[in-house]
Amino acid sequence: MLPKQFRLKSRSAFKATYKVKNSIHVGGVTLFVGIAKKDDFPTKVGFVVSKKVHKRAVKRNRLKRLMRESYRLLLKKNDLGKSQKYMSLIFVGTEKALGKNFSEINMAISKLIQRL
Repeated sequence: MLPKQFRLKSRSAFKATYKVKNSIHVGGVTLFVGIAKKDDFPTKVGFVVSKKVHKRAVKRNRLKRLMRESYRLLLKKNDLGKSQKYMSLIFVGTEKALGKNFSEINMAISKLIQRL
């Protein structure tokens, strides 16, 4: 689980990140990027899988767990590159990502971060 200082939680923070309209899509995962930060605060990260993607909460939560763990491992390795320049990141899972295993999700998340 991500430490509390890295979690994006408030509804207004999610709306502000979506409002920037800066996104990248790779392998069933979309990354929305917020504004560039000016101070030395940690980058906040959110993970979203809509109810429209799958009816069952178990499937949605599994995809969120896989994305969260992938990001946590990249954070642990300090392999986040330019993603730390932004105030917030939101990873959104789509139907295409539902059946994938951890290695495929991990590759998608690392490609998204490299493309920033």
